[in-house]
Amino acid sequence: MDYKHLAQDLVAQAQKLGATESEVYLQYRDRFEVNIRQGDIETLTRAASKGLGLRLFVEGRLGFGYTSDFSPDTLENLVKKTLALARESTPDEYHGLPQEKVSELPELNLFDPHLAEVEDETKINMARDMEKAAFAYDARINNTEESRYGDHIGTVIIANSRGLLSSYTTTSAGLSCTTVAEEQGRKQVGWWWSHKRFFKDLASPESIGKKAAHRTVRMLNARKVKTQKVPVVFDPQAGASFWQAIFGALNGDAVYKKASFLAGKLGDKVASDWVTLIDDGTLPGGLGSRPFDGEGVPTRRKIVLEKGILKTYFYDTYTARKVGASPTGNAVRDYSSTPIIGPTNFFLQTGPHTPEEIIASVKNGLYLVWMMGMGANPVTGDYSRGAYGIWIENGELAYPVHEITVAGNMEEMMKNITMVGNDLEFMGAIASPTFKVAEMTISGR
Repeated sequence: MDYKHLAQDLVAQAQKLGATESEVYLQYRDRFEVNIRQGDIETLTRAASKGLGLRLFVEGRLGFGYTSDFSPDTLENLVKKTLALARESTPDEYHGLPQEKVSELPELNLFDPHLAEVEDETKINMARDMEKAAFAYDARINNTEESRYGDHIGTVIIANSRGLLSSYTTTSAGLSCTTVAEEQGRKQVGWWWSHKRFFKDLASPESIGKKAAHRTVRMLNARKVKTQKVPVVFDPQAGASFWQAIFGALNGDAVYKKASFLAGKLGDKVASDWVTLIDDGTLPGGLGSRPFDGEGVPTRRKIVLEKGILKTYFYDTYTARKVGASPTGNAVRDYSSTPIIGPTNFFLQTGPHTPEEIIASVKNGLYLVWMMGMGANPVTGDYSRGAYGIWIENGELAYPVHEITVAGNMEEMMKNITMVGNDLEFMGAIASPTFKVAEMTISGR
């Protein structure tokens, strides 16, 4: 089936039946996944899927429908029913398609032509080798929750009544290992992973298994610490989790509704000089890269905070129109949903310090390696999350700690970042180097 022609045809049908503006967002993808436990295949999945979403506007009224059935009768009914929904909805002057559209697609290096050639047996053996390496690392590793390999090949096509017809294809492959360690009846769980656009760029299964085992074993015999205010060093994974919460406060819709602690602060100093935040959908090979967003608006590189000064918020087309701004290329979606605001490659720019130098600068504090729960409030900036990590004494990692809570205010935390590491590595679309917050409250015993 010619999916581009199908998308164009549905747009034409909708326009002929009375839509003011029409858009088709179509996806099709193939995925493979295997999970190994104790050397045996626990799950093995190979699946293909497709679907399209239809957004129709009738004089400021929006209707949306979607389907995974591409039969002519189903698609004809989808157009008619979506038009009927649009005609019944409440008019909104800000509804409509973007004026901006991608013209020439940049080369972002998002597709691995060799991924489809990798044998299933090779992928299964990689998952097995990862688990073997974890077990071999330390006798206290006695189980795994998963040793998983997964990949996908996917294509996005977008067509609309403003003349847009464009598409791109991406690949990704990933290995992840979650291990369980036990000593004297006490258990700990830890994990590690590698996620890349190109199969050849994956870390070796052995290195991932060993890293997962190391991160698990080092947390054995963790203890509580007393409640106190100390410096906190965020490792890259904990850091990425923090910046994800900050992204929520930069969402233009939340800002418009005054539901963000960063509302009204464009041009203000909201972080220390160490903080330069970037969102860049054009990074070659980036896990968050794409030539255009979920509405067909070109993605681009944006400096969001520059040396602590707030430069921009994030907008989709609808929110941008409400505030008199331009969309930023941050509309994200699946075929079964309308666009929302999300990141591309969102990251803290690197600093000059090694992680070891940052740790060595702390006499008494916490090296934070993981956080749990949803304790980030984008409205007030309050931040309080369950956590575990390793206690720092006299500039060295001393012993593991758990059952603690780290708390602060997100703006104050950003203003109190005093060191930033040089160890930025993208393991997802949101990434961070190691960084130090001068003081946070640790709640323990």
